[in-house]
Amino acid sequence: MAQAAFALASRAFERDGFTVLRGHSGADTCARLRDLATVHHAGSIAPIEYEADLQYPGAPSSLVDKGGLTPRRLLQAYARDRIVREWATDVSLGRSIAPLLGSADVALSQCHHNCIMTKSPGFSSATRWHQDNRYWSFDRPNLVTAWLALGDEDKKNGCLRVIPGSHTESIERGRLDAELFLRTDQRENKSLVANARTVNLAAGDVLLFHSRLFHAAGRNLTDTTKYSVVFTYHANDNRPIAGTRSAAFPSIPLML
Repeated sequence: MAQAAFALASRAFERDGFTVLRGHSGADTCARLRDLATVHHAGSIAPIEYEADLQYPGAPSSLVDKGGLTPRRLLQAYARDRIVREWATDVSLGRSIAPLLGSADVALSQCHHNCIMTKSPGFSSATRWHQDNRYWSFDRPNLVTAWLALGDEDKKNGCLRVIPGSHTESIERGRLDAELFLRTDQRENKSLVANARTVNLAAGDVLLFHSRLFHAAGRNLTDTTKYSVVFTYHANDNRPIAGTRSAAFPSIPLML
């Protein structure tokens, strides 16, 4: 990334909690990743999280219902293929993430995200407003997620929506429901969501967002499956807490 563009992206991230690296990944890389995702999706290659597993709005009621075996995420993406590992540990991506974490020593988490997100027509669900930190356990709640679009992402096929600046908000527990989503009956939450922004992406764009940023996504209302590659990174000295889900698999140090 050119120095001026890099500085601009860093300032946007600090202010808004997210930034977009337009055209970061080339057409050939996206095509290879999309081909892999299509094959693994069609073949139901495990491990997989199904839409019915989470019961988010719009998901099938159970695995045995119509559409019950619709994948939501192809898990453990880092272990699926070399092309995924090469993208996830790419030097240019790591160097874009490092200053956002305030560290030149960056590691990739194998415990969180580490997936190919799929959003299928007909049976995809909506994800309500949440922060990713809700179930993550690290010394510091300071992680960055990289979301690579493998095709166009917009409101029609369920792209991400974000609330700029919400990564700096202090949210009392009473403003969240039992599953730690923002409660829609709270006046303060309604005011917060009113500032939401839709993040439209083209193939090759990478959305970087802070783990405290509130974000949500709609359903896929088109007739084409949407695929995105998603990984999360942390400073190497920001350690996962032993005995938690965040420490289940070792992180992968990036060689920058």
